[in-house]
Amino acid sequence: MKLIYPLIAATALMSACAPGVAIDTDMERGLVGAALGYGAAKAVKGNGDRGAIIGGLAGVFCDDAGVCSRPRY
Repeated sequence: MKLIYPLIAATALMSACAPGVAIDTDMERGLVGAALGYGAAKAVKGNGDRGAIIGGLAGVFCDDAGVCSRPRY
């Protein structure tokens, strides 16, 4: 079951940082990541709270880690 948490984080990270999405701020990415992390954890009968925390953190810090970049205008 511990293998599933990195997969949840990766799912939330990729969907919150997908190119062309209108998610600009850390808070928006965090909320999307938390929602998707919760859903992914529940889909595999995992702990939804842990999935939301992992997904939220992944969404907030994805641009800081260089995984996704902020839109440049």
